[in-house]
This record gives sequence, structure tokens and C-alpha cells, in this order.
Amino acid sequence: MGNASSKKPVTALVLPGGGARGAFQVGVLKAVAEIVPKGTPNPFDVLSGTSAGAINSVVLASKARRFRVAVAELDRVWSNFRCEHVFRTDNWTMLKSSLHWLTAIVLGGFLVGTPKSLLNNAPLRALLSRNIRFPRIDDAIKCGWLDAVAVTAASYATARSTSFFQGAPGHKGWSRTRRVGIKGNLHLDHLMASIAVPMIFPPQRIGNSYFGDGAMRQATPLSPAIHLGADRILVVGIRDETADKISDLSKPPESPSFAQIAGYMLDTLFMDGLYSDLERMTRINQLIDSVAPEHRSGSLRRMRAIDTMLIVPSQDLRVIAHKYRKRLPFALRGLLRGVGGRGPGENRLLSFLMFEREYTRELIQLGYNDAMKVREQLLDFISGADVPRLFAPSWIKKDLSAFHSD
Repeated sequence: MGNASSKKPVTALVLPGGGARGAFQVGVLKAVAEIVPKGTPNPFDVLSGTSAGAINSVVLASKARRFRVAVAELDRVWSNFRCEHVFRTDNWTMLKSSLHWLTAIVLGGFLVGTPKSLLNNAPLRALLSRNIRFPRIDDAIKCGWLDAVAVTAASYATARSTSFFQGAPGHKGWSRTRRVGIKGNLHLDHLMASIAVPMIFPPQRIGNSYFGDGAMRQATPLSPAIHLGADRILVVGIRDETADKISDLSKPPESPSFAQIAGYMLDTLFMDGLYSDLERMTRINQLIDSVAPEHRSGSLRRMRAIDTMLIVPSQDLRVIAHKYRKRLPFALRGLLRGVGGRGPGENRLLSFLMFEREYTRELIQLGYNDAMKVREQLLDFISGADVPRLFAPSWIKKDLSAFHSD
């Protein structure tokens, strides 16, 4: 069990990436906004996000004074998404992109140059610029509504996971072999870097370096929150962890399409690091708890156990995405078909790119329902009550059973 004390633990919210799947996180936040007292400011001391999760985190930070208002703003935007709000979907742009890639491959980049990305996300930049007031983050920190907020991107120059963070005066940056924390005021370029999914969206320049999606080098996605002082971490994942059915071995296997491979890579990129990090932290927690506080010495004395609560979708988001595939713009559907996105293997990729309101609304409702199922535990976790070291769905706890005991 977590250590109950008179001092309220530092609580962090970690929001991983996931493209359009980030709508599920908004649903969970709607539930949190409903269960905390009305008028409550941001209930999380630390906010840490990557890719789509970075956008949600920064919106919460910029409106930390009124948590329900911040969540309502996220709900409004995500509930009315169209792909055209995120990337250009007109026929001419899609045709140019396809021809550019084809010509670059045939000519080796000669004459036309090498393309930077499959899609142009200029509309998303404009949307974020209109809706996020970055100077308000500093106001929130000064008023005590927020202690720190971190946005993680991956540096192409140094191959390091880079967490840009803005926080109270006591926070300092960190440097490890493959990850660094850089303190400073956050701005729009940090968000555009964090969401720059390789090959799909263009990289973003910050200073003298180019950055891409933060999930690429983020082997330890819980690390920024821990560096910023978190004692307990609420993680909102974007993947149902039940395993896929084993294919019929009597039939010859089909070669995976480009769309299927791309979806698989995104799924791995956004979520596999989280579960590896969670497993690692569970082992460390077990080690710390196995030694009485008065007997801890050396490095063990400086370590602290971290309470974690994990909320993930109770349904397969690929199945939901497939229901709405015809809602995608015609040109984008044509592009996906061109890269082999015709069969069920495309559903994983669709679930990340389906920025259409019918899909995002269903994910928001799913997130809300899943969070409300654990309403009491969620309130205890946020309010600082005594909680288990790990609260997660049964199938995840089962996977960690070798390292975790109730």
C-alpha cells in the first residue's frame, strides 16, 4: 500500500501519445472534472505529455485556474474534430504528396528533393495557436495551481529523449545517457515537435536542432514526472492490452501491407515503452517496500516508491475506428488504399489518424465510462488518500504478477 502521511503526495498526470486516440484521454479527464469539487483548480501538481498527450497537458496547464473549464475546452475541440483541422486533406494536396513521394523514389530525390512527410499539419499548428495561451502557464505556476508541466520530443541530432519543461523555481534540469530535461518557457514549437510523428508529420526545428515525436526515444515515459517530484502518477493509456487472436495456422500467412506495418510501428512507438517502464518501476517499488525504512541505507535510502494508477480503454479502438472509416476524406482514403490499407490490417493505422468527430466522440464517451467505473479509486488517488502501489486492469496486473503483490 502507498504510504499515508500528513503531507499530501505530489500527484502527476502522464498522458502518452496516440494521435486521434488522444480523445480517450479527454473522456477520462471529463470524469475527473466531474468527481472533484466544483471550482477546483487543476488537481495535478505535475503534468507530463507526449505527442497528442502533450497537447492535452499544455491545455490543462494554460487553464489551470479552472480545471472544469480546461476540460470543457478540450471536449469541445476533440468532439468537433475533422481531419482537415489537423492536416491538409484536399485532393490537390493529397495528389501532390503522392506524386512527390513517387518521383523522389524513382529519381532518388533528384530535381524534386526528398519529401519531409506524408501529411502537412499546418492546420493543426493554426488551431493550437488560436486556442492555447502559453503565458498563462507561468501565471498558473506563480499562483500555485501547477508545479510543473513537461512536453517530450526526440532530438534527431543527439538521439536523446528531450523533455522541455516549465516549472517552479526549485526545479532543475537533468541529464542521463539517452534523456535530458531542459527548463524554459514552453511555446508552440515544443508542441509541434512532440507531435511530429516520423514520416507522417514534418520534423520541427527548435534552436539549432530538429525534433520529432517524443515517443521515438522515450524508453522511460514516467521519468519526466518522477524527475519533477511525483510521488504518485495517474497514467491514461490509449490501448486495450488484451492480446490479438492467434491467426488460423492452416492458412498461408498474408504479407503485411504498408498500412499495417505503419500502424504496428505507431502502436509500438506510443505504448510499448510505457509498459516496460511500468514493469521496471514495479520491480523497484517491490525492492523498496521489502526493506523497512529504518534499515534502508546508501542509494536505497534516497529512492522513493511511486504509486501508479493506470486507466486504459476497455474496448479495442481499432474496431471502433473501422466503423467510421468511410468518414475519412476521400483523398485520404485513396492514399491509404494506395499503401495497402484495404483489409482489417489497416484498422490500427486508422485508429491513430481518424480525426473525425464521430470517432473522437465515441472515444471520449468510452474514456468517461471507463474512468467512472473506478470513480472511488480515482478520487482517492487524486485527493491523496492511501492507495495501492499499482491500480490497473486485471490483465495488466497479471502480466506484472511476477513483480507485484497485493
